[in-house]
Amino acid sequence: MNVINIALKELKVNLRDFRTFVFMLAFPIVLMLILGTALTNAFTSGATVGDMSLLYRNTASSPQLTQAWNEFSSVLEQQGVKLVAASASEDGKADVQDNQYSGYAEITDNGIRFYGSQRDSIESNIIQGMLSAFADRYNLAAAAMKENPTQAQTILAGASAQQSYVNESSLTAESQPGSMGYYAIAMTTMIAFYSVISGSNLIRGEKTRNTALRLSAAPVSKGSIFAGKVIGVTIVNFLCVVAVVLFSKFAYNADWGTHYPTLLLILFTEVLLAVSVGVGASYLFKGESSRSFVMIFTQIASFLGGAYFPVDPKGVMNVLSNISPMRWANEALTKIIYQGNLQAAWPALGLNIGVAAVFLIVAALFMRRQEAI
Repeated sequence: MNVINIALKELKVNLRDFRTFVFMLAFPIVLMLILGTALTNAFTSGATVGDMSLLYRNTASSPQLTQAWNEFSSVLEQQGVKLVAASASEDGKADVQDNQYSGYAEITDNGIRFYGSQRDSIESNIIQGMLSAFADRYNLAAAAMKENPTQAQTILAGASAQQSYVNESSLTAESQPGSMGYYAIAMTTMIAFYSVISGSNLIRGEKTRNTALRLSAAPVSKGSIFAGKVIGVTIVNFLCVVAVVLFSKFAYNADWGTHYPTLLLILFTEVLLAVSVGVGASYLFKGESSRSFVMIFTQIASFLGGAYFPVDPKGVMNVLSNISPMRWANEALTKIIYQGNLQAAWPALGLNIGVAAVFLIVAALFMRRQEAI
């Protein structure tokens, strides 16, 4: 019963602290909006394709090649490529250099020569890819013509029917977080880890206010005081984290998936870890040095954990980021939300609970050795 009363006392004290709500709610919400809006293009892999135009000159004498080119030209026009036949006196290369066309192609009996525009490099590369596909298909038909003319006609007919002989598949997951989705996760895990500040003030605050001795003299065991204060401050910070999640979902339309119990469990254990680290630091470091350690470690963990920008999956930064609890949580939440991989929760939960247990045990041992809390 004493544990519950002490936990309720911590709840009331923290809920009355206006600065807690400003820092734990307004700070991540505003930062989420700024970073999610300003860095939208950093999370977009697409590119805008402009108008595509191809200047061509057909000097081939082969009727089969001419017929195949005419059929292919109609397919290109259906795909939005504007085809223009070059006049006898027109210099196609000069026109492309002047950026009048995306590319220039010369069709001869010996093959196709293509000259692309450097300014419209994307459009030029797309047209080049189409021409390469046509050339490969025609070479295949020409080879088949020697053995089976009927099969050659089928291949050329397939070009006009827009059939594909290649099946493509992507190794990149279709569902990936955009800028707002990424920072909704990153800011939530960051503010969850900022609970370390509340944890560091949990016991140090009693000593600063000279109430530690009074608590020690009260007819309540040190264990009850310790447990009640940890439970109370953990619940308060977790409620702030839940509020950030709800605000980002309904105000910013951030995608949090459908597995809310698992997501909230990961965030709760991260808050517990942060509070435990803060409490342990208040015993390991005396006076203001504990506060300095907590602030420095929090900023380093935020930086390495990808709170401000995605961490490069390769190199030294990736190795260093593994020491950040935010990295564990961010990876687990992303896999659960965008891949539906519930198994990703176990490493994060295990690390959060394991590290929290270590720091709580260390803090309890230091408390036991002291006369006051």
